[in-house]
Amino acid sequence: MNGKPRQGSFRTHTYGGAEDRRPKTIFVACSALGKEVRDIIRKHGWHADFRPIDARYHLYPSKIEEKVEESLNETDGQYERQVVVYGHCGAHNLDAIISEHDGAVRTVGPHCYEMYGADHFRKAVKDEPGTYILTDYLIQVWDKLIVRGLKLDKHPKLIKLMFGHYKRMIYYSQTEDQALIDKAEEIAKSLDLELEVHHVGYGELEARLVAIMDDVPQPGADAEAADYLYPMAEAPTTPRRGR
Repeated sequence: MNGKPRQGSFRTHTYGGAEDRRPKTIFVACSALGKEVRDIIRKHGWHADFRPIDARYHLYPSKIEEKVEESLNETDGQYERQVVVYGHCGAHNLDAIISEHDGAVRTVGPHCYEMYGADHFRKAVKDEPGTYILTDYLIQVWDKLIVRGLKLDKHPKLIKLMFGHYKRMIYYSQTEDQALIDKAEEIAKSLDLELEVHHVGYGELEARLVAIMDDVPQPGADAEAADYLYPMAEAPTTPRRGR
């Protein structure tokens, strides 16, 4: 499988509640947060639908807006609440798109992984903007999503071009798994970066989802994209061969 997202219809999964009662809420989430969002839904017993959007669109940030809008359009009128579980992640028109849909709300924050790191993330990227973030998900898909998705295996010179401005790597772990820590150390070494490991679990992701479901202000509401310039890069196109 290459690093380009597959086109096609979205998959929707239902959690909790009676089978004959339609959920009032749908979570539209980046699949990089998908496992944790599903775990939180089950933990709180919410009767809700869940629809993931391929995390590989982070390699093409302009596509995130398109796919979120498509999903909201498809589910308009079917739910009282549409919860978009995304940071801005390079998709800076996301809030404008969401505002056009009654009952739609986004988890606050500039970046999906900020939801895990919360205050630590916000301080870390202010102190050192060249901070690269790892999570359980990103470590598990590193070779497929980053190495092959960004074509680093075919064009190793891209490594310095894409990662040369990073100064350190922070791994926000959701689970305490030595195998993932070992892989994180391998990744950091391959990029010549120092690694910090912080076990954060769900971080503020759970608290923000609970706040949305309870119709109260979300924690971290001041952590918006304008204040945290987190580096993003589009996936490269395959270089053309000379004629």
